[in-house]
Amino acid sequence: MRRSPLGRRPRTLHRVPLLARLRVGRKLMLLVLLPVTGLLILTAFSSVAQWREARTLRDFHTATGVSFAATEVTGAVARERLAAVKARLRPGPATRAERTEAERATDRVLAGALARAASWPGSDVAGDLDALGRQLHSLRARTATGSLTGPDIADRYAHVQDTLLADVTALESGRPTRASGRAADAHLALLRAIEAAEREQTEVAALLAGPAGRPTGAGRWPALESAQLDAFRENTSAELRTRLHLIQFQDPGRAVREVRDLLATATPETARWPSYEQWLADSGARLDSLRAIQDRAARALDATAGHDRREAETRAVREPAVSLAVLAAVTFLALALSRSITRPLAQVSAGARALSCGDLSYDIRYTGRDELGEVADTFRELRVTTERLAAEIRAMNTAIDHNRLEHRADEASFEGTWSQLLGGMNDTMASFAAAHGRREDAEQELASIFDLSLDLLCISGVDGYFKRVNPAFERTLGHPRETLLARPFIEFVHEEDRDTTRAALARLASGVEVAEFENRYLRADGTECWLEWSARPVPEQGLVYATARDVTESRRAAREQAALRRVATLVAHGAPPSQVFARVAEEVGGLLDTTAAVLRQEADGSRTVLGTVLGIPEELEEATREARRAAGQQAMDEVTRTRCAAHVGHAVGAPIVVDDRLWGFVLAASPLEVLPAGTESRLADFTELAATAIANADSRAQLTASRARVVAAGDASRRRIERDLHDGVQQRLVALQLDLRLAETLVTDPSSELAEQLAHVGKGLDDAFQDLLQVARGIHPAILSKGGLGPALRSLARRSAVPVELDLRLPAGRLPEPLEVAAYYVVSECLTNVAKHAHARVVEVVARIRDGVLELTVRDDGVGGAEPGSGSGLIGLIDRVEAIGGKLVVSGLPGEGTTVDVRLPLAAPSPDP
Repeated sequence: MRRSPLGRRPRTLHRVPLLARLRVGRKLMLLVLLPVTGLLILTAFSSVAQWREARTLRDFHTATGVSFAATEVTGAVARERLAAVKARLRPGPATRAERTEAERATDRVLAGALARAASWPGSDVAGDLDALGRQLHSLRARTATGSLTGPDIADRYAHVQDTLLADVTALESGRPTRASGRAADAHLALLRAIEAAEREQTEVAALLAGPAGRPTGAGRWPALESAQLDAFRENTSAELRTRLHLIQFQDPGRAVREVRDLLATATPETARWPSYEQWLADSGARLDSLRAIQDRAARALDATAGHDRREAETRAVREPAVSLAVLAAVTFLALALSRSITRPLAQVSAGARALSCGDLSYDIRYTGRDELGEVADTFRELRVTTERLAAEIRAMNTAIDHNRLEHRADEASFEGTWSQLLGGMNDTMASFAAAHGRREDAEQELASIFDLSLDLLCISGVDGYFKRVNPAFERTLGHPRETLLARPFIEFVHEEDRDTTRAALARLASGVEVAEFENRYLRADGTECWLEWSARPVPEQGLVYATARDVTESRRAAREQAALRRVATLVAHGAPPSQVFARVAEEVGGLLDTTAAVLRQEADGSRTVLGTVLGIPEELEEATREARRAAGQQAMDEVTRTRCAAHVGHAVGAPIVVDDRLWGFVLAASPLEVLPAGTESRLADFTELAATAIANADSRAQLTASRARVVAAGDASRRRIERDLHDGVQQRLVALQLDLRLAETLVTDPSSELAEQLAHVGKGLDDAFQDLLQVARGIHPAILSKGGLGPALRSLARRSAVPVELDLRLPAGRLPEPLEVAAYYVVSECLTNVAKHAHARVVEVVARIRDGVLELTVRDDGVGGAEPGSGSGLIGLIDRVEAIGGKLVVSGLPGEGTTVDVRLPLAAPSPDP
């Protein structure tokens, strides 16, 4: 292995044992304090257990204090219960005053218990006491009204007592020691016994005050009282057991026991019953004696809990104090011993740490002749070598700072690892020089791409300023580079987009990438352009790298296409030209942010406005009206002259050409700014759509007129044929019938074959005449021409093979002839179809005039399922109705009949302008 300049082997890395990691002073301390520390840990565990026991006893002692306060409330409520029952059983001023005084006493005791319970962090005794207070107030209110009987009052107060006893039981249920547990059990048992005696008192008092004056039935409380007193005797002291025994055999106790024996007898002697007042006096005296014993039991419980608590606290303090005193003495002796050993070691260790951290100014002053002195000498030699190495490194750094990448360190003046380190630094310098050359080439390539890019590239700071922009910024925005870099870029953003731009910058500052964010920038000439951004932040440098694309034209084209689609959809749906003109004006005004109008060129040279939109504030519209009118007039004159789109200052216009003639104009005018060049060409598509709408409207009008002419010609032909039949064929048939009758009169023998033949020919002439009459009526009914629609429909109803119910609400005057003819043939065809196919029992025909429309309904109850396309009859009716601007609808499911609804406008439809 190669030796170091100091002649020592280099230090090798290996796993350090646990004890070798500790300092000498700590090893000495461990040697002395380890046994003592073990003892201290055992003492600490014991102390923790004793403190826990002391805290448990302290909590139990505090809980008993709260339970005593609750016990006082129990006694006060018991006295209030007795006073309330007495006031109900024997009402009078004295009993009412006694009840009032008992209620006040209860409130005072309850307030004190609430104050005492507020300091108890355990169960919610204060909440229970507060709730019981509200129950007592409610019970007192009902008791005062007299709505409760004596037993009811006793039961409701008993419920309050049960709740209080439950709280007392919960507070005294801790049982931290055997003595405290027995005292708590004795106290609780006596409380329950007293509660049983109090309930017995009120129950027997209610029985004695009954209508018969004597009770019937045994009480249920003595057994409970006896069981609780037995539990009390098992857990209390001999003194209290003796006092309880005396109470049981004194006069009040004997009197109460005699009453209990009478209640237990099946047929008690009425003469032995005590009076109401005597019972209350005896039972009350006995209860007072029991309460006195209960007070002594409470004091015994308090004394027992306090004694246990004090003993536990004393043990918890005494034992840790002794252990800590021993540990402090041993620790002092160990520190005094280790200081004399660790002081020189600390000086050498500090020097080694300073040298390892690069601090060459630290000097180790220890010059002893022991092992520590040799270590100090070695570190001083290492310091000199390190200073020489640091000088070479500083020279290398200075060369890098001054871009002298040819500098190399003198590695020959060092040996071993130091020489290898300087050799590696020389290699790093050579690699850095090569990388620096490649970086310069890459920066030049990047700068070329940055400057030649058609997209907008920039580097900005989170402070809101551009740090670098490419020439595309200058070309797009029209501002020089110096202006863009000198002002916050938010000043170039459109005012309406500044808030969203600030929000995007805040997201970038927090490290979130932003993609496809759009905002508007203002060019140097005042126009606006839309930019679509993609940005990536570098939070540690406070920079944002971003690229933008000018999407102004694409957005403008998208808006134009959307507007054209809306207008084209309107035209495709067959909207009236007036609606199309209004939409064209609205879309042009919204697209160009100007006023817009659609005008028609009249034959006399005048122009009619068909659709207009202002698109600017009202005050600006009034102020610039004349200027816009003059500019618009110039634009229309130019369009009229050239029949091409024209741009004249603040206005542009485009012609609407229909059938190679100038039909009208689409005009747009700006109140303040000159419209950009090329705006007029953007109107061409709108004018083509307007021309298409006009052509469609003309086609529909011509189709409607042609259908009306066809129907009118057919009706005229029917009338002409009907007249020809009436004036020609019918008259000749009548003349032949007269000649035949004359010939019949010339025959002398009526039974001859000639007479029979003449009679047969006469009958044939009559049948032919009737058939011809029916044909004439079917071609065109004469009654329709003479009487109008109402008589004609009645005639159809009379001749119908199916019964017809008519509901005709028609005006007295005549309706237009085409409308009457259409209505007549609709009803006639419907009645014919019903007779042939519907198998209906009745047909309902309703006709009325509403809002200038004849509404005609033909409804049957037949098989239904009629389809307009299933035969030529309904199709012909639909054509006839639609030819005069009406509408016919056939409805009805199979089995539910058929309904034909017809709407015929009284006025003929007028074509749109």
